[in-house]
Amino acid sequence: MPPAAAIGNFPQEKRTTVPHITAGLRRRARRVRFALAAIAVAGSLGCAPSFALDVPALKAQIGAVLDQSYPELDALYKDLHRHPELSFQEIETARRLAAEMRRLGFEVTEGVGKTGIVAILRNGPGPMVLVRTELDALPMEEKTGLPYASRSKAVWNGKETFVAHSCGHDIHMAAWVGTAKALVATKAQWHGTLMFVGQPAEEGGHGARRMLEDGLFTRFGKPDAGFALHVGPGPYGEIGYRPGVFSSSADSLQIGFHGKGAHGSMPSASIDPVVMASRFVLDVQTVVSREKDAGAFGVVTIGAIQGGTAANIIPDNVVVRGTVRSYEEDVRRKLHAGIVRTAKAVADMAGAPEPDIRITDDYNAVINDDALTARTAEVFQAAFGDKVKRRPTPTPASEDYSDFVMAGVPSLYFGLGALDPRDIAAARKAGKPVPVNHSPFFAPVPEPTIRTAVEAMSLAVLNVLQ
Repeated sequence: MPPAAAIGNFPQEKRTTVPHITAGLRRRARRVRFALAAIAVAGSLGCAPSFALDVPALKAQIGAVLDQSYPELDALYKDLHRHPELSFQEIETARRLAAEMRRLGFEVTEGVGKTGIVAILRNGPGPMVLVRTELDALPMEEKTGLPYASRSKAVWNGKETFVAHSCGHDIHMAAWVGTAKALVATKAQWHGTLMFVGQPAEEGGHGARRMLEDGLFTRFGKPDAGFALHVGPGPYGEIGYRPGVFSSSADSLQIGFHGKGAHGSMPSASIDPVVMASRFVLDVQTVVSREKDAGAFGVVTIGAIQGGTAANIIPDNVVVRGTVRSYEEDVRRKLHAGIVRTAKAVADMAGAPEPDIRITDDYNAVINDDALTARTAEVFQAAFGDKVKRRPTPTPASEDYSDFVMAGVPSLYFGLGALDPRDIAAARKAGKPVPVNHSPFFAPVPEPTIRTAVEAMSLAVLNVLQ
């Protein structure tokens, strides 16, 4: 789950240029309204007044499956952790998961959306339920010191880099396989179809979109409900959920300011793009602090400014790159419009040509279906008690599982703690930060995290397939 869009990664086919930003935002708003309407209709799937599961008995049954299969899941997790692969390079990862699912009796199709996999298991008439995991890792070095730490390297954007599962997708994959094992073991107690999706390129590569463009729902059927999860830096054993907006939308911005170069001792002979970029970085924050509702979440962060070659040369051009986050579509539109207006005004004040502005539509907000969330939360609370927390606010991170939601699949995306509670308490007592996702020190505790993930996801799916 990228906390920020990858700097410098602006896929050409997804760029929204300045003349089309307004039209693009209108189209996106229409898609949001359409998706919400579809979710409201499909949400009737979750409107049962009470769950029909014997939750304690089923949890015990799933626990027995885990007691038997956990050594295999642990080996799978550690192998995936040691051998991570980057977005759209997940060849061996996909092959490994496909083999696991075939052994369980699923019909598996590989190469969906380039490196994605789809595993189908039919068990009589009933709903189709999607369970998604991500496959990809991050271009960064792991520094956990774990005996199974990754030392893998790969080529990314033309350069060799370390690769690590520092977002926790390896935990997700192990839990995904574990959930499949649990559901196969309980086939006598549910009816319907399982669609297990191994999605590539969640980390800024639009893998969900690529799978949809490759006919995911036209080739394999459109699910009646969908589930996904993500681990985070909370205590293992805890589950976090939230109806409605769960995560932020995320967009990338890239602005090229064009000036006139000159000697550093003669700035009057220049039109200085460094000054323009600096002014923009400051002025654009007034869009956040003075134009949007103070109570609404919205962030414009500039993560890179690139220009110039030497201390005594004023360059011709400077490029500014950043990320835009929000929960609500009207805030998103306001931020986009403010970025464009501010960049143009900065250039105009400097007497410079109009800047090149690209705002890339990366991720929509993940919107959980209210009815499905309420129905599943009831089961979670029966199974895990006070370990289940309703989150008061969405997470500022972003996720392309939203593309499946926008395609009309009523969904619940929930979170799991992954760290030792004692380590969290010790860090807080010492005033030290707890390693979070995308930190080189992020190290989930495998067994309690995977077991909770399998139990929660299995119960969520079983609750729909009654």
